Amino acid sequence: MKKEIHPQYHANAKVICACGNSFTVGSTVPELHVELCSVCHPFYTGKQKLVDTAGRVDKFRQRAAKKEEIAKVRKGKKAKKAAQTKIKAAKTKK
Repeated sequence: MKKEIHPQYHANAKVICACGNSFTVGSTVPELHVELCSVCHPFYTGKQKLVDTAGRVDKFRQRAAKKEEIAKVRKGKKAKKAAQTKIKAAKTKK
């Protein structure tokens, strides 16, 4: 290995979970803050837990609702083509 190009390794890095659990692991960062750990993760506990960081689920639902509203107002391809052909026909008759 080349010297002085690798980050410093901390053998006893402290990991702190949002649930309050803490443990030590090896890492290049001396302290880690996580949202889920093996104590509170739904896979290990068997309990459903919704983790919504920064309201992402709500933002997604708002975008989906906005798309549906726009789709109701928007004309389809067939309607647009029919309108264009009517305009062309009216121009050629003049």
